[in-house]
Amino acid sequence: MASLGQIIFWSMIVLIFIFAAIIILILALTLSGPSSEVESSNRSTIANLGQDVRLSCFLLLPNEGGAQFSDVSITWRKEGLSGLVYQYQDGAANLRDQNPDFRGRTQLFTDAINKGNASLLLMRVRSSDDGVYSCSVSSSSGGGSVSIRLRTAAFSAPKFTNTKDILIAEAERWLPKPSVTWLDYDGKVLNASTTFNQNSAGIFSIVSTLQPVTRLDTYTCHIQNTMVLAISEATVTGSGVSERTTFTFSAATSVPASNLLSIMTSVLCIYYLT
Repeated sequence: MASLGQIIFWSMIVLIFIFAAIIILILALTLSGPSSEVESSNRSTIANLGQDVRLSCFLLLPNEGGAQFSDVSITWRKEGLSGLVYQYQDGAANLRDQNPDFRGRTQLFTDAINKGNASLLLMRVRSSDDGVYSCSVSSSSGGGSVSIRLRTAAFSAPKFTNTKDILIAEAERWLPKPSVTWLDYDGKVLNASTTFNQNSAGIFSIVSTLQPVTRLDTYTCHIQNTMVLAISEATVTGSGVSERTTFTFSAATSVPASNLLSIMTSVLCIYYLT
């Protein structure tokens, strides 16, 4: 009669084989799919209100560089929206079912469609454009779909002036309301005075004052909200201020499916080992 230890050992072996079979099945289903697929170069995008944004979507055909696509159909939808964002069929736009909110604000890069480019240009971005979009593509070579998370914000680089050793940073457009932090060349936080004004659209303008400052020294101004960080370096010169700004965008809070699979695998392994 088998001991308790042997029963546990063989139970673990069986579970390992079952788990391996599941992984093999997933890989087989993936590899047996159509020869082409749809992808996006940026599945989490932050758009600046009032400006244009490109939602990336590409139909890829592996191992056939420079291939052309024919009989391409492209449909853009937005989660929770009645009607379509955009549709392309039979070599032309088909906007019969387009939602009125997107009328006159969307277009494709038609010259690149036969190369697999199904990206959407969304113009004059509004706060209501925030949401999850899907790009579905079909062609004679295959197809698929991909989802893109679009978030909207307002952000602008500050402009600097120096008057009598008083350094002033002014930024016209920020939403959500940001925080402002000044640092010296060594990264030490400096005391500054910042005021915010909100217009009728809810967008904030910023005036931040740092004093006193020293000529030829460089100061860094951080303007940051939940989605965007603007890092501006301002060097006080004899004739004014030399400035440079870079933007960093936060990633979406959602967890990609690949990460979820990794988390599930780790949990299962821990469970089996215990």
